[in-house]
Amino acid sequence: MLEDMFITDEERIIVDLHDMEKQEAKFYLERAIDTAEAKIKEVVVIHGYRQGQVILNMVRKEFKHKRIEKKVIPYNKGITLIYLKQI
Repeated sequence: MLEDMFITDEERIIVDLHDMEKQEAKFYLERAIDTAEAKIKEVVVIHGYRQGQVILNMVRKEFKHKRIEKKVIPYNKGITLIYLKQI
């Protein structure tokens, strides 16, 4: 887990899913991971939590992708960190 502290901005992408419907958010997140360069190690998914749990639950519990190594739920309830397998 310590290695995660040293991820540079060039190795991270941020995906903001605010104000999206569940299917739209899933498509957008899939597309972001599908097109992420090989050097990308972390995807910061901003989904919020105050205006409902649908997107939060989709990202944390339902969303699957072959490049996902692990998901981390930080202290900030409005985001989820997704770490990608290196290709």
